[in-house]
Amino acid sequence: MTRPVKILFSLCLVLFFIPEAYSQSGQQFTVTGQIVAEVIPVFAASQSAQLNFGKFSPGSQGGEIIITPQNTVSVLGTVFHGGGMHNAASFYISGNEDAAFSITLPSGPVTLNHAGSSQKMIVQDWMSVPQQGTGTGLLQNGFQMVYVGATLKVGTLIDNPAGIYTGSYNITFDFN
Repeated sequence: MTRPVKILFSLCLVLFFIPEAYSQSGQQFTVTGQIVAEVIPVFAASQSAQLNFGKFSPGSQGGEIIITPQNTVSVLGTVFHGGGMHNAASFYISGNEDAAFSITLPSGPVTLNHAGSSQKMIVQDWMSVPQQGTGTGLLQNGFQMVYVGATLKVGTLIDNPAGIYTGSYNITFDFN
């Protein structure tokens, strides 16, 4: 090889390897990322007061006792309302502030059983405040009271002898 070719060849080799000679190895950076998760209060419901139709006498033909969610009582038929304690049911609902919830009342009648015999009474026509439905309740400041009323069908004194009648029902609160 001639001297100019050797110089040119050497120069090409140098130029070919210069980028590698001057390039730095790949730099790595470690960055810490942040994660956020929020646990909200558990949606809960509990009964504060039971539905209580109070003391009464059926009379000769029976009738109905209606307790509204606003705790007013109406008596129809020959039923004599004997006074004493009566009240709408109430439920304390709690959870995430300003969350909506749904209320589902019993879809049909509920049976009350006499404590000392096989006699029964029926509770029906359920109503609530807030009203039953999807998203009808709102947890203001993380809680809400729900009031429930219904109608008690009362037979005659033969159908419904004196004594205590009890039963239970399901009401569903759904967190939306």
